[in-house]
Amino acid sequence: MNEIIKVNYETDEPTVSARSLYEGLEIKKRFSSWFGSNSQGFIEGEDFTSVLSGTVVNNGAHRDLQDYLLSVDMAKHICLMSRTDKGKQCRQYLIDLEKAWNTPEQVMARALKLADKTIKNLELTIEEQRPLVDFANKVSDSSNLIDMGKMAKLLKDEHINIGRNRLFEWLRRKEILMKNNIPYQRYIDGGYFQVKESVYETPYGSKTQQTTYVTGRGQIYITEKLRKEYK
Repeated sequence: MNEIIKVNYETDEPTVSARSLYEGLEIKKRFSSWFGSNSQGFIEGEDFTSVLSGTVVNNGAHRDLQDYLLSVDMAKHICLMSRTDKGKQCRQYLIDLEKAWNTPEQVMARALKLADKTIKNLELTIEEQRPLVDFANKVSDSSNLIDMGKMAKLLKDEHINIGRNRLFEWLRRKEILMKNNIPYQRYIDGGYFQVKESVYETPYGSKTQQTTYVTGRGQIYITEKLRKEYK
């Protein structure tokens, strides 16, 4: 089948270049005026989308031209409304393309192509998440409690050089820890931190001290948030 209209097959459904249809119908009036009148009643974003297409002018310079990608149904409607022999020819061409597009062989080919794309995206996601998975395997035990000094050292091992004091500051800034370096209750309830109390004696009596510890889940949470921020 000789191509008389440019059809794009890269999208989920084939689309038609409005400029290619304009040329195929051999329209004499200006493209912008022609499209303005023929797009009445159609919805941008559903029936057509606005794009830019490049062309070459006489002096060799490149400039962008306004174009539109039309649904095949919209393109067929415009062909019908032209009421010309060219319109009939272009409409039949689009009908024949639709029939070919919907043959069992073409449906299967698209399904295989989509499956291949899905597998590649999944492989890419797995590769991107591998550092986090490896890290999670090391600290997944929720009973593995560490203090902020050890948390900073663990982050350094993951190539995030933040240090204990800056880690405290960052956690306060993110409203994970309060001003006294104790986690907000929602992060304790979420299993990210545990707070332990210890009693020590002073000349003025017994004092209670609270120390924040990071759970295995919290270590994963903090590391991932910092990894994204450092990127």
